[in-house]
Amino acid sequence: MTYEQLPDEWKEWLDLSPLEGFRRSEEMFAQYLAMGGSLDPAPDPTSPFYSEQDHAPGGIFAGWKSAHGRR
Repeated sequence: MTYEQLPDEWKEWLDLSPLEGFRRSEEMFAQYLAMGGSLDPAPDPTSPFYSEQDHAPGGIFAGWKSAHGRR
């Protein structure tokens, strides 16, 4: 895909200076958190490091809230 084929919104983003892009990213991140977004990881049962025992009630991650399923 060439620059000319990109949607206007993407072109506007790419035309920002690095500093302005960083500032806009900060604004979007703050809005995401204000809307209830979270950086808590969701358990991944396909991961080789996943332990069903750790995520079970009483496990080491039992009190953690998943970012998925929140409204």
